[in-house]
Amino acid sequence: MTALDTIILDTASRIFDDLSTAETINAAEDGVWPEALWQAVMESGLTLTWIPEDNGGVGASMLDGFAVIKAAGGWAVPIPLAETLLAGWTLAQAGLQASGEAATLALGSNLTLVDGKLCGSANAVPGARNARQIVAVVGVGDDVHVVQVSTVNCELKAHTNLAGEPWDQVSFNAVDVEQTGTLPAGVGKESIEAMGALIRCVQAAGALSAALELTIEYSKERVQFGRPIGKFQALQQSIASFAGEVAIINAAADAATEAVDRAGGVDHEAWVEIATAKTLLEEAVNLGAAVAHQVHGAMGFTYEHQLHHLTRRLWSWRDEYGSDVTWSRRLGAEVLKWGPDSLWPKIAAATDNCS
Repeated sequence: MTALDTIILDTASRIFDDLSTAETINAAEDGVWPEALWQAVMESGLTLTWIPEDNGGVGASMLDGFAVIKAAGGWAVPIPLAETLLAGWTLAQAGLQASGEAATLALGSNLTLVDGKLCGSANAVPGARNARQIVAVVGVGDDVHVVQVSTVNCELKAHTNLAGEPWDQVSFNAVDVEQTGTLPAGVGKESIEAMGALIRCVQAAGALSAALELTIEYSKERVQFGRPIGKFQALQQSIASFAGEVAIINAAADAATEAVDRAGGVDHEAWVEIATAKTLLEEAVNLGAAVAHQVHGAMGFTYEHQLHHLTRRLWSWRDEYGSDVTWSRRLGAEVLKWGPDSLWPKIAAATDNCS
C-alpha cells in the first residue's frame, strides 16, 4: 500500500467512524439527509477517487476507490458514495467531466435519445432522490452513449430497499442532456453492470467483516449458564463457518478488484472474477447474517444496534446488479465455452492471479 493509498483509506475511515453513527443512519432511513457526512466526504475528494485529473478528479487508483467502498460497507454509510463513484467512473469512460456531486447510475432497458433528449424509465435506481445528477447508459445503433441529466428534471417515484435506502423509479420525459459521450469499443452496458455487481460485492465484504467482528466480541461478552456463550462448542462452530464465508467473499472480491485494476476496466478476465464473486455472495450473506443474528438474539434487530444496519444492507446488496442465479448461469455458460482441455489451466491461472 502506497502513502497515497494509506492517506485515502485513513481519511475515509475517520470520516465514517465519526459521522456514520447509528443515529445518522436511522435518521437517513426516515428521510433526513446526512449533510455533515456528505460534506465531509465531498470536501475530502473521496467522490472523485476514480476520476482522472483530466476529467476533474484526483486520479487515484481503482484499488483506492474499492478500499473506500469496502470501508463504507463496513460502516453502513447512508449516502450514495458507491453510486457516485460508479457514475463518475462511467462518465470518465466516455471522456466526460465529473463534478463529484451526489450522482447515481440508471441502466433501464428502454432508455432512448430522441432529438438529443433522454426518454424512458428505469426502476430501482439506487440513491436517485438524493442525487443531483443521474448518469444513464443508452444504446444508439452500434454505439453506447453515456448521458448526464439533472435529477430535478426527472420524475421520481420513491421506493426503498430492505435497508430503507432509496431505490427509486425514475422517468425521463424528454429530459435535456447536460453532457453526452460515447463509450469506447469493448466497454458497454455489460461492463458497467459488472462494475456495479463488483461494487456490491466489495461493500458486502466490508459489511460482513464488520458483522463478524461484532459477533465475535458479543460472544465474548454475553454470559449464559455461568460462562461466555463463545465458549460453547456449537456456537464456536457456527462462528467459524461465518469466518470462513467472510474470508471467501473477501478473497473473491479482492481478486476481482485486482483484475479490474490490472486491466483498467472490465476485460474478460475481470468479468470472470466478478461473476465468481457475485455467485459466492449469496451463500456468504445468508450464512453470515443468520449466524450473526442467532448469536446476538433479539438485540441485533433493535434500531440502537449496529448489526441490523449491516445485515439489512447485505440482504439488499446480494440481489442488486443481478442475483446469484443470474450470475451463476452467466458464469456456467462461460465455463462451458472453455472445454475440458482448458478448464484446469484456466482455474489454475485464476488461482495464481489471486496468490
